[in-house]
Amino acid sequence: MNPAISFPKLTLVELRKMVDTRAGFWLQLAAALLTFAVVILFCIFGETDDMILRDMFGLAMLPASILLPIIGILLVSSEWSQRTALITFTLVPQRMRVMSAKIAAGLVLGAVVLAIAFVLAVVAIVAVDGAWTMGPTVFLQICIVLLTAMLSGIAFGAAFLNSAVAVVMYFALPLAFGIAGAIPFMDSVADWVDTTRTTTPLTEGVANATEWAQFWVSMCVWLVAPLAVGLYRITRGEIRAG
Repeated sequence: MNPAISFPKLTLVELRKMVDTRAGFWLQLAAALLTFAVVILFCIFGETDDMILRDMFGLAMLPASILLPIIGILLVSSEWSQRTALITFTLVPQRMRVMSAKIAAGLVLGAVVLAIAFVLAVVAIVAVDGAWTMGPTVFLQICIVLLTAMLSGIAFGAAFLNSAVAVVMYFALPLAFGIAGAIPFMDSVADWVDTTRTTTPLTEGVANATEWAQFWVSMCVWLVAPLAVGLYRITRGEIRAG
């Protein structure tokens, strides 16, 4: 371990890596612009008579919930596609420490996005004279949905260590399970695995015990399992130059 590099500094380095690449920079810019555009366009053209803060916050989070996981994927997989893994792990030989910093950086970025989206939602509610309906429990649930989405992206990036493959698998595999849920005998399984089904209750109201259980089971499938595979690959795998 390089004692000169503290964990906060290592996390800051990982945050900077998110914008150092063209893909990371444009993805974050696109997420910001789309968030502003979605909120503004809805305020202008949408039906705002019954709009409440919870729904506006969820709407503001929509672009980020799609694009942030891709940033998480690139944060990990770009070490291999850009062939910088050897340099990174030479400077900081403890690979788990590097991965912990990447996870921390992902959570920091997610928290920043949550703050921006919430401010936009508040401004939009003021602009359309909407209702301030959103309890602290629902707010925390929406935050958890976004942060776990970001961590799922990091997990897929670690599991596949290839940007293109990880991005495709991140969207294709859950989609396949969602489609399979249309088959009658798979419907009950999809209630526990399809992330669209398991995350929706958390954004619409206070989730009950069953809904929380379904959410965390789906996270075990799409977050914990790929992250475990990825951490094993990264900590045990051979790092080659070039």
